[in-house]
Amino acid sequence: MPVILNFMSSAMMTTDLADQLDVVKSAQAKRMRLSVDSRTGRVRLTVPRFTAVKAALLWAETHRDWIEKHRAQLPEPWPIVPGMTLPFGGTDYQLDWQENARRGPMIAGDSICVGGPLDAMPQRLLRWMRREALTTLEEETRATAAAGGLNVAAVGVGDTRSRWGSCAASGAIRYSWRLMLAPEFVRVATVAHEVAHLRHMNHSAAFHSEVKRLLGADPAPARAWLRTHGARLHWFGRSA
Repeated sequence: MPVILNFMSSAMMTTDLADQLDVVKSAQAKRMRLSVDSRTGRVRLTVPRFTAVKAALLWAETHRDWIEKHRAQLPEPWPIVPGMTLPFGGTDYQLDWQENARRGPMIAGDSICVGGPLDAMPQRLLRWMRREALTTLEEETRATAAAGGLNVAAVGVGDTRSRWGSCAASGAIRYSWRLMLAPEFVRVATVAHEVAHLRHMNHSAAFHSEVKRLLGADPAPARAWLRTHGARLHWFGRSA
C-alpha cells in the first residue's frame, strides 16, 4: 500500500512548491515520477519504497519547470460571488444576493436568490446545492432503474474527487454533487452509467450496451465533456 507523506517545508525547496507536494512511497514504483492533480492542484511525487525523502525532494526541485508548466494549465479558481453566472441542473442562473433577503437559497426565474451576511453566503449556497443535487439525482436514478427493470438500494451524494459516481454490490449508488454543475446530458449519462452497474458490475461490452439502452443515446459525448471540463467543476467555490 502506498505511503503518502505530506511534505510541508524544506531548506531545499521554496515554500510554494513544498506546500503543494505529496511524497508517495510505493513498493510498485521502479523510478521517481511526478504528476499534478488537476482537481486539487497538488503535486504528487511517487518514488520507490526505499528512496530517501531528501534525495526525492532534490530530484523534484530539478523538475520545477515541468511542475510549473503543468500547474499553469490547472483550471482557474471559481469563487462564488454575487452576480455570477451559476450553472446548475443544466440551466444558467444569475446569483442574486441581497443581505436583507431570505437567507435560504431559492430559484426565482433565471436567478438563484440568497440573503444573509455575504461572508456566510457561499457555504449556505453550497449546502443548498448539495441538497438539491441529492433530490434530483435520486429522482433520476430511480426513474432510470425502474425503466430498466432494476432496483436501487439507496442513492447518496458526496464531494468525491476520484469518481463522478459509484455503484456498490449492495445496489447503493453514490454521486459527486458537482455533476449538477455540468450540462444535463452529462448528468443523465452518468446516471445511466451507474444504473447499468446494477446489472453488470464491470465494464464489459454487455455493460456498455446496457448504458446505451438505458440512456437511449451514445454516452461518448458525455464522457468526452467530463474529460475536457470535469476538473474545473472541482474548482467551483474556490477563491485560490
